[in-house]
Order: sequence, then C-alpha cells, then structure tokens
Amino acid sequence: MLELSVKTLLAYLLGALLGSLVLGHLRGVDIRRAGSGNAGATNALRTQGKLFALAVLVIDIGKGVLAILYLPHAALPGVPLDPEIPRAWLTLACGFAVIVGHVYPVWFGFRGGKGVATMIGVVGALDPRLLLPVIGTWFVVLVLSGYVGLASMLAGAALILFVYVLEPGNTAVLCFSAAIEIFVVFTHRGNIARMRAGNEHRVQRLWLFRSRTA
Repeated sequence: MLELSVKTLLAYLLGALLGSLVLGHLRGVDIRRAGSGNAGATNALRTQGKLFALAVLVIDIGKGVLAILYLPHAALPGVPLDPEIPRAWLTLACGFAVIVGHVYPVWFGFRGGKGVATMIGVVGALDPRLLLPVIGTWFVVLVLSGYVGLASMLAGAALILFVYVLEPGNTAVLCFSAAIEIFVVFTHRGNIARMRAGNEHRVQRLWLFRSRTA
C-alpha cells in the first residue's frame, strides 16, 4: 500500500501544478480574476491570448501523460515496487489523482481548472485510439452548440462508449472512464446551471447555429 499511497499523492501534486497559474504567476496575472474566473485553457485563451493558452495546454496535457506513462513504473527512493498491486489499477489511480489535482490544487487554494486538458493527456496515454472519438465529440458539440462545458461533458460520455467498444471486457478502464465522466459533470455543475438559465458563455466564432446578431 505504500507504493499506491505515495504515487497517488505524487500524481495529485503533479496535477496541482496548473499551467495557467504557473505561467500567469510569471507574467504577474491570476486568470482566476479575469474572464470566467476558471484556471483552464479556455479562459486562458479568452483573457491572455493564443500563445499563452497553447503553453497552458501543453503543460496540462503533459502532466496527464507523465502521470500515466512514467509515475506508475518509476522506482522511487524508499518506495519498493509492490507486486501485490496490479500495475493497471495503479496506473488508473495515478490518472484519476492527476485530474483531481488539477481541479483542486493544493498549491493554489484548491481553486483550479475543470481538468479536461489533463483528462485528454491521461486518455491519450492510456490508449491513443480513444483520442479521436473523444476530441471529435468535443469539437462537434462545440461547433453545434457553442458550449465548451457541454462539449466537455459529452466528450466524457463518448469516452465511456468507446472504451466499451474498443476495449471490451476491460472493467478497470471502463470503471475509470465512468468515474471521470461523473467527475467532469460535477466540475461543470455551474455551467449546467448557467445553460439552464440561458446565460452560459458561447464560443461565437465556432458556434454553427449562432444568430446573425450574436
């Protein structure tokens, strides 16, 4: 259990290093005080520009990849590899922890982003075949609706579906995907409330069915 505990904690701490807040600190900006107040790449794009947002994406996706490909197999000083812990379940625990760390970062007062970019990094590292349907679903929903939050939630639902199709019988990854979707919906509960109230922000440049006066 020592290996599971230490590596899950390290994954959480890695996730808590948000690209937008680290880069914003270097620039003297806290993007949680601008735009929507979210510390993710979407708000970074709206408030800080394309290059800043791209750098944020690289960091947030990269830490998801690192948590999956490196951390579960790393030989850490004083932490022996535990043969009783299945590598698959340890990998998924690290994947979930890095996403939670992004959303609730201890370094930044537990106020982070929505975790979608880090989820993409985790999913791509687990099985690159899942990237196309997940990202494709996200983009199509965004174009049709203009809602980033809705696109993110339906991308999570697509993840469950395509894990079931592409990895039949893989109970571990299917349970992981369901947990991710529940967590994504939870982190977007504010977006859901704003969509129901009709005052959620829409991406006007991509929204296919926007009105001419929008």
